[in-house]
Amino acid sequence: MSKELLKIENIYKYFPVKGTFFKKITAVDNVSLSIKERETLGIVGETGCGKTTLGKIMVKLLEPDKGNIFFGGKNVRNLKGKDLKWFRKNVQMVFQDPHSSLNPKMTIAEILQEPLREHNIEVGDVEEFLIKKLEEVGMEKGLLYRYPHELSGGQKQRVAILRATIIQPSFIVFDEPTSSLDVSVQAQTLNLIKEMKEKYKLAYSFISHDLAVVRYMSERIAVMYLGKIVEIGNSDEIFEKPLHPYTQILISSIPIPDYNLARKREKIKIIGEPPSLINPPKGCRFHPRCPFAMSICKEKEPQLIEIEKDHYVACWLYEKK
Repeated sequence: MSKELLKIENIYKYFPVKGTFFKKITAVDNVSLSIKERETLGIVGETGCGKTTLGKIMVKLLEPDKGNIFFGGKNVRNLKGKDLKWFRKNVQMVFQDPHSSLNPKMTIAEILQEPLREHNIEVGDVEEFLIKKLEEVGMEKGLLYRYPHELSGGQKQRVAILRATIIQPSFIVFDEPTSSLDVSVQAQTLNLIKEMKEKYKLAYSFISHDLAVVRYMSERIAVMYLGKIVEIGNSDEIFEKPLHPYTQILISSIPIPDYNLARKREKIKIIGEPPSLINPPKGCRFHPRCPFAMSICKEKEPQLIEIEKDHYVACWLYEKK
């Protein structure tokens, strides 16, 4: 049985609203979850739900305002010095836009050497090592001394993935790594991520707004809405038996190529626009848009409860009032 690798408990993250003294946005609101060794957790939700903020908190690019982060059984909230360096080596992130995440003044060779130098990793003949690594991700050795602007979007993202895996971390957050790529290279990139996971025995969190992609990449899925996790469970179970109305709406909106099947599938319509993060609704945050909302939904906030083994939902439809 796999050990727990990463765990976050009761995480909150606030951002001040520009031009005001007291108003703030709660980007992540009391979120708890865990990821086991070599496990893949997908995080899905619409733009602004807090999934990228949560990913940055996992890798300590953002510090939470409340809550704790555990990695390898160690609380990493206040790490410094050698302990922080240990964490940085074991936890990496691949960003949505590879063009912005790669230094335009450095060659690909320099970009890939940087993490090796930072963590004092000896590889023998550096050029030979980097050429071999490029070949592993399907890139030619001639690209080694080019600059990022000379590469295609797909090539730049492969470099970003290679940079994240070159020091062999235990855990990587992938933040919508294919959303800025052409459709023709998205599948290649997703397959590369899967190959690297098996090769380096990685655990990762895959963040996306595309449920179909998240299902392909993840063993478990967490669904976020306005800073909260509303459902979490096994990937296939989430798709075959979605519990939360928001999850049901997301899944019913996935395009189906077969026209006859698409006509037969029941579609659930979502009501209105997302509420303001500055002043979120009382009770269940989804109730203003939920077709099944009840009076209790407007008054009390539901908590995540286990409905079936390892399948949790925060919805009053499944709680005893």
